[in-house]
Amino acid sequence: MIKMYELVGADKNRRFSPYCWRIRMALAHKGLDVECIPWHFTEKDKIKFSGQERVPVLIDGSKTIADSWEIAKYLENAYPDRPSLKLEHGEILFIKFWSETVLHPEMLQLLVLDIHDNLRPEDQNYFRESREKMFGKTLEEVVSNRQERLPRIQKLLVPLRSTLSKQEYLSGESQGFSDYIVFGAFQWARCISNFSILDSDDIVYKWREKMLNMHEGLALDAVGYTV
Repeated sequence: MIKMYELVGADKNRRFSPYCWRIRMALAHKGLDVECIPWHFTEKDKIKFSGQERVPVLIDGSKTIADSWEIAKYLENAYPDRPSLKLEHGEILFIKFWSETVLHPEMLQLLVLDIHDNLRPEDQNYFRESREKMFGKTLEEVVSNRQERLPRIQKLLVPLRSTLSKQEYLSGESQGFSDYIVFGAFQWARCISNFSILDSDDIVYKWREKMLNMHEGLALDAVGYTV
């Protein structure tokens, strides 16, 4: 069976990495079973064999692949007879880089303290020190005005709304890895925080609901919050 190292919180069932969720959904899309191995921020030695320090790390037989994009390409090439992830679509690299450089950083400023509060004490120390160094302020200061920053993230979502008003999914009339990339960010938020980012009448919210119920409710059943 395919195995994957996946980031978890103090509760090993709280699996909140947006990058890991991309691959969880991609594996389900391909109809591939996976054994997910819980991994914490301070357990870098456990994945040292992969040549780097981040998850997801996928093991498929003798193959070890790190980085969600590289894993997606591997799955598409190794299992061509399974449903396509639509990696050849020209928009996918834009969506990947937009998510990682625009959407993720903005969401992190809303979620960073909630992430900290859901970690083991030893991971909390590492997380606080590294993220406060990155932001140049305490985690509490980072999130202090998050309600006031909601209009900013709503504005950032305009391209998603415009796209979803014209087609069912970001990948077209059926879902693909472009959808899983963006969905991973919203599932990250849902699994780690009860802070509501989307309004129920938002077309992005309705798209997220479809994604949550996909693959027999894989994402919906994950430990998280009903926001």
